[in-house]
Amino acid sequence: MFKYKDKIVHFNLPTHIAFIMDGNRRWATERGLNKMMGHRQGAVALKNIISTLTEIEEIKYVSFFGFSTENWNREKKEIDGLFELARKLVEENEDQFYEKGIKFVSMGDVSKFPKDLQDVLIRVMNKTKNNTNMTVNLALNYGGRDDIVYAVNKLIKNGAKEITEEDIKQNLYSAGSPDIDLLVRTSGEQRVSNFMLYHGL
Repeated sequence: MFKYKDKIVHFNLPTHIAFIMDGNRRWATERGLNKMMGHRQGAVALKNIISTLTEIEEIKYVSFFGFSTENWNREKKEIDGLFELARKLVEENEDQFYEKGIKFVSMGDVSKFPKDLQDVLIRVMNKTKNNTNMTVNLALNYGGRDDIVYAVNKLIKNGAKEITEEDIKQNLYSAGSPDIDLLVRTSGEQRVSNFMLYHGL
């Protein structure tokens, strides 16, 4: 069976790769399909990316921008479809995450999400929290600026008097993940869209 790791020169590979999952709606429109077909295809791509990168031992962190704080401006029907897609994606891959030693982390404020989606995210995070082969960060209701504000407010709430760069880094939604080595925007555009700003972007 073909293995990507057998075709890679293992020299100076990135430790942390981040993906802005962009262009799904445009892809669907260009093919005369509805928007959700584009999002479903994006979910398939995300699953394939994770499966492929787990073969490469040097890559320890993979982050995906799934739903931004700005995405609430979209039509309710599309948002509800994205929630259902996210729930199915995480739920259907729960066993694979666990068996492949993947630690799953949800980044962002998911308190506004449907309870069934919240429950799935919490369950999979708890189930995989001790895995060490690779960490997969899925950013949901996430914004890079909000992430920094979240960290600062958390520190203030805990009584911090002086806040250092390291303090902020350790209190982000993505605490524990190193700076990003490689950013991929799947639409081909060159902008970071408020994603993981504190991680070197």
